[in-house]
Amino acid sequence: MRTIQTKQIKDAVSELCKKACYIVTPDMREAFNKAQKNETSPMGRDILGKILKNADLAAEGVAPICQDTGMAVVFVEIGQDVHIEGGYLEDAINEGVADGYIGGYLRKSVVAEPLFERKNTTDNTPAIIHARIVKGDKLKIKVAPKGFGSENKSVLKMLVPADGIEGVKKVFLEAVKYAGPNACPPMVIGVGIGGTMDKAALLAKQAAVRSVDSHNADERYAKLEDELLELACKTGVGPQGLGGDSTAVKVNVEWYPTHIAGLPVAVNINCHAARHADIEI
Repeated sequence: MRTIQTKQIKDAVSELCKKACYIVTPDMREAFNKAQKNETSPMGRDILGKILKNADLAAEGVAPICQDTGMAVVFVEIGQDVHIEGGYLEDAINEGVADGYIGGYLRKSVVAEPLFERKNTTDNTPAIIHARIVKGDKLKIKVAPKGFGSENKSVLKMLVPADGIEGVKKVFLEAVKYAGPNACPPMVIGVGIGGTMDKAALLAKQAAVRSVDSHNADERYAKLEDELLELACKTGVGPQGLGGDSTAVKVNVEWYPTHIAGLPVAVNINCHAARHADIEI
């Protein structure tokens, strides 16, 4: 049994919030470089160059990649042999988010109530927290700030088994076209298939923050990832919606068993920032 103090969790979350908003991950940089080399549109190539330059300026100047520093989505994997001491886990995470957003001069975009007053909480809390118990004695935290230019374009559709793979592709393509320039392409797109309505949405969110140089372990779904990426790029939306081949740089698919009568499909779209940072304690 390992004991982890909540202060350690708070401090880790605070740093992850800043890192995710300041630093474009190496896999994304490589994806942009590759896209720029393959892009046939002169405008598209220029935009991809500016995205890379923006990433350099953000890292060098310790400034956000984008002004919309998102709502903090936090994935936590808690080893069953871990004992958390010193307070409540969710409080520690939210305190870390507040500390990171205030101390890191990141935009606070969360309102306390969604429909009527919509008053800003002033510290970007509460976070969206997804926690699960896993084997082992480690604590893994991934912070994935989600801007709503892309989040607003996400889609959930409850298909039936007869819709099959073509139904999945139709939902995906409609989502990409609906997102268009508003999701700040080139996009990273997560697709969740199976489970229930809520599980499919969670799978899509997890897929959207998976490394762009990874592939689904199941060869059938890995092939589907490539097919969906090709469909997205054939739309011609292009970088920042101004035309070109690089509408998306990666599509990640995650799946889960489902009911005999169902085929839930969720599409979660990330803008080109595709922010995330993680740590293992």
